[in-house]
Amino acid sequence: MAKFRPLINGAPFHFVLSARSAIQVAVNSTFRIGVLGSGKGSNFVAIAAAIAAGKIPAEIAVVLSDVEHAGILTHARERKIPAQFVPPGKFRTKLDEEAERAFVAALQNARVDLIVLAGFMRVLKGDFLRAFEGRIVNVHPSLLPSFPGLEGWKQALDYGVKVAGCTVHFVDAGVDSGAIIGQQTVPVLDHDTVESLHQRIHAAEHELYPKCIAALARKEISVAGRRVIWKNT
Repeated sequence: MAKFRPLINGAPFHFVLSARSAIQVAVNSTFRIGVLGSGKGSNFVAIAAAIAAGKIPAEIAVVLSDVEHAGILTHARERKIPAQFVPPGKFRTKLDEEAERAFVAALQNARVDLIVLAGFMRVLKGDFLRAFEGRIVNVHPSLLPSFPGLEGWKQALDYGVKVAGCTVHFVDAGVDSGAIIGQQTVPVLDHDTVESLHQRIHAAEHELYPKCIAALARKEISVAGRRVIWKNT
């Protein structure tokens, strides 16, 4: 697996100490994470394992899914983490107003400091984003801003790039357009298929996502415009 090297616009950047953090939590309180997912939950498993190993100073307060029998709910319940199916409503790609209110209420009741999207297949809009402004993160299977949207790994392979990867970013109202927290590169091999490249990018996500969440939990990240600045370590 490739070594973790945070990138900005494809180039490594230096970690810089800042007096202000993107995530503010009370002194001595436990950093609480809410996870939203729609599928098998492999990124959730990687994050939960990192917490259990002491690599992320946080706890997962709640796991929510828009899919009643999603694997992520099973993984959460096996770990005795509160897990809940929330009906998404009448739309296919976003939450309706009632569902949005239910998700927001569940996350607020769980007193989460950060919302982590782990394969959540609904676009978040409006009141949800306002309720948790600057506190929602996602992982995308490409080196943003290249290849946003669906199947970023397939877009990269079809385009013929020699380096692909994944990006952890803050969530805003655009499509994979929020400020970039970290990136990890994955070489595109001559014999790669869509499936093999996707598998290697997915493995890189399992490394990158927990490291970015750990930095957020430790208040080692600040945001200046579109620049996400890491504390010097």
